[in-house]
Amino acid sequence: MKIGITGGIGSGKSYVSRLLEARGYAVYDCDSAAKRLIASSPYIRRRLTALIGPHTYLADGSLNKSAVAQFLLASEENADAIDRIVHPAVFSDFRKSGLDWMESAIIYESGIYRLVDRVIVVTAPEELRIQRVIARDKISREKVLEWMGRQWPQEEVRQRADFEIVNDGHADIEQQLNNIIEQCNRQF
Repeated sequence: MKIGITGGIGSGKSYVSRLLEARGYAVYDCDSAAKRLIASSPYIRRRLTALIGPHTYLADGSLNKSAVAQFLLASEENADAIDRIVHPAVFSDFRKSGLDWMESAIIYESGIYRLVDRVIVVTAPEELRIQRVIARDKISREKVLEWMGRQWPQEEVRQRADFEIVNDGHADIEQQLNNIIEQCNRQF
């Protein structure tokens, strides 16, 4: 069974993935894979450079993050154009990985949910998510809200997902995870 873990920025999906890894489950991280592929794939490098311009990569070969971010945030069309280059490469890489667990912040938006049998959404109150991201990334509230605005609303993702883990600082995440794993093991 292939299982996807998702949730908005600051929800705690990476924390849940680390809990799974501590239990011996390998989790494919779509965000890390995208960064790796952007850095290593000549095909992606050519396509992004053609799309964004010669300043897409720095002289040392690394991605010019500020130039890409500026392009990406300039319009939805720009973000979609980058996604059309990067997402198919991540999908292919996940298939080749042979892993059963996958973490993706944009599991539905990207379409990668089609590669898994079940989806777990990690949820948390919006203000708690904002404070977590500010503390973690040392960015402004406005920047966090901007990034949150680029993701689907938590409620919409919750309605589509098969399971929910509430990460509000009070609920027992380990027990919720145990219950989900038990249900999945019974189903397959």
